[in-house]
Amino acid sequence: MVLSHAASDSDVSVHSTFASRYVRTSLPRFRMPENSIPKEAAYQIINDELMLDGNPRLNLASFVTTWMEPECDKLIMASINKNYVDMDEYPVTTELQNRCVNMIAHLFNAPLGETETAVGVGTVGSSEAIMLAGLAFKRKWQNKRRAEGKPFDKPNIVTGANVQVCWEKFARYFEVELKEVKLREGYYVMDPEQAVEMVDENTICVAAILGSTLNGEFEDVKLLNDLLVLKKKETGLDIPIHVDAASGGFIAPFIYPELEWDFRLPQVKSINVSGHKYGLVYAGIGWVVWRNKEDLPDELVFHINYLGTDQPTFTLNFSKGSSQVIAQYYQLIRLGHEGYRNVMENCRENMIVLREGLEKTGRFNIVSKDEGIPLVAFSLKDNSSHTEFEISEMLRRYGWIVPAYTMPANAEHITVLRVVIREDFSRTLAERLVMDIEKVMHELDELPSRVIHKISLGEVKSEDNGDNMVVTVKKSDIEKPKEINVKKKTDKPIFY
Repeated sequence: MVLSHAASDSDVSVHSTFASRYVRTSLPRFRMPENSIPKEAAYQIINDELMLDGNPRLNLASFVTTWMEPECDKLIMASINKNYVDMDEYPVTTELQNRCVNMIAHLFNAPLGETETAVGVGTVGSSEAIMLAGLAFKRKWQNKRRAEGKPFDKPNIVTGANVQVCWEKFARYFEVELKEVKLREGYYVMDPEQAVEMVDENTICVAAILGSTLNGEFEDVKLLNDLLVLKKKETGLDIPIHVDAASGGFIAPFIYPELEWDFRLPQVKSINVSGHKYGLVYAGIGWVVWRNKEDLPDELVFHINYLGTDQPTFTLNFSKGSSQVIAQYYQLIRLGHEGYRNVMENCRENMIVLREGLEKTGRFNIVSKDEGIPLVAFSLKDNSSHTEFEISEMLRRYGWIVPAYTMPANAEHITVLRVVIREDFSRTLAERLVMDIEKVMHELDELPSRVIHKISLGEVKSEDNGDNMVVTVKKSDIEKPKEINVKKKTDKPIFY
């Protein structure tokens, strides 16, 4: 006689995840569930939902590294449980961070002896690095003003309107006036002459961008330095420069070595760079280095001993992982100057392939420059029928994530698309992207123009004196036809 029994709800060993009760209910969104679920079910359910994310390798909006060698992945996983702040417990990790700071400082031509220790720190990204550099400038300016018996309650910082939002955060969080040099059509970076005209006795520094987020262009740090040196001679105002090299700091030294933007210029006192961009490390690592010890006020450095020994710390956060620090050191010694130069040259060559492919279509204006971050920023020559935003949206159907955005103040009427060329973006992908953009343009040509779309939304006045006007918008095969009733302004809004 064969005996059998029904499996209980808790007996999951005989069920596959997709045959279990755990996939029959919605995932919690607001409250922690009362009961546990098997690890296999938790993994499968979360993994399935994450499939709806975009593919990081095809995310051409981001400057952040999306691929590393398997050997480095192993190092990352082996150290993922190390808290970097426990310096006494993990002295080798601390030593690796110090080596990275020294190497980066020398890469930026800091005035150091061969064995002299550099002044700098690892951060979770360039945003934290910029906050730390800004605080150093503010405190040094306050100390100087206090010693001179002058007011020190209205500091300001001069930047271009093209700066990343972290500069606006710094200004708002730490009560510093942000004085922005406005952009203009055809010139999308800070004008050094206008910047120097805006400085005064309350200016704590001028921030120059080595690689604008908008179009990848390097700002002219050399001209800015020379103008500030001249102003110092004429007025006595000694205004320092901070270089935000988040994107360009690991590019310029390798493919534009003669370009003067770093500590070779006397007014440059600090530089930040993102290890997780062209430093070729996964997200979560940035660096800031100072010209010398005098540029980092001692009172900003804390000393703690409750982890075992005296430890100096200058960060906005405390605990953080060690993995990215170790990964950065791996890349620095694995690639060396030769490897980084090869990677950056490949990125630049693939940028040229993409740019030339777009130019051959005859449909786009190239907004980015040849010298700068390896990216292509471009806009439609004729956007009367369709916009850059429509191109961006339709490219997602092919898997590409290509952002469209408007330029900042005084150039808001300019809209661009931007493709960032990273290490893992090959020539084949560049050629494929051009083909897919051409397909999108052909499909857009088959769609109704924006004028019809505006009529459908009631944005264009009709000359028809009737109460109602029916506009039938014919869509492509991939979209369902829609019939839209355009009514008088007094009627309820129309949803499209």
